[in-house]
Amino acid sequence: MSSSAWKLVVLGIAQDGGMPHPGCRRPPCSEARAGRRRAEKVACLGLRHGETGDAYLFDATPDFPAQLHALTGGRPPTALFLTHVHVGHYTGLMYLGKEALGARAVLVYATPRMAEFLCANAPWNRLLLDGNMALRELPPDRTLDLPGGARVTPFAVPHRNELSDTVGYRIDGPQRRALFLPDIDRWEDWDRDIRALAEEVDLAFLDGTFQSADELAGRDMSQVPHPLMSETRARLRGARARVLFLHLNHTNPALVEGEDVAREGMEFEL
Repeated sequence: MSSSAWKLVVLGIAQDGGMPHPGCRRPPCSEARAGRRRAEKVACLGLRHGETGDAYLFDATPDFPAQLHALTGGRPPTALFLTHVHVGHYTGLMYLGKEALGARAVLVYATPRMAEFLCANAPWNRLLLDGNMALRELPPDRTLDLPGGARVTPFAVPHRNELSDTVGYRIDGPQRRALFLPDIDRWEDWDRDIRALAEEVDLAFLDGTFQSADELAGRDMSQVPHPLMSETRARLRGARARVLFLHLNHTNPALVEGEDVAREGMEFEL
């Protein structure tokens, strides 16, 4: 098989608060603050075409400046694809504004409900008024063809949709296919079969927020539902896709030792 010009790049693997996490004084956060281990950026994928230079970000995280530098050397992305309105997934849009990048009409794809949220609320609507971003609605299950032979398709997932709905993405290159699904409440709440989807793709970047149900002392885990990594592994054992977890909470021991965890800097041909 000849090499593809498309590369999928892991730009971050942590849950919304990153690692070290605000307020956390335990390892691995304390070790990262002391410089004894690497900090982890918030979960994000990049898609880059090696010949045209086109570059796409999946989610705009609080680590947007460093992730953009890793993907493009700092120049504006061709477009961004957003999953939902939780702090780790869209607040990096602020760096498009005049205080930072001063971008001109960067394409931002979102579901109609999320687009409505961005249009109705400051400071996000200021980015539209100032021409820093150009918002495009991309409803679930509608495929967008990218120049160069790649395709992006959002799909709806259940996930505490207080302010917007939530989507994951299927990313199809000329040779390989991937899923990006950083957040979901429970597999059993979904009207799709993650096993069937994992049989259709080559790579599956999935919600790995928690490894065990007792990670958050004093918190009701039902208020922050996520499938445990062990459950996901059991569901997908033997599936075609290589499963790589991301969106790991700072309490998750797999953040340090997990063999099936995505790692910043990984690259995959699509």
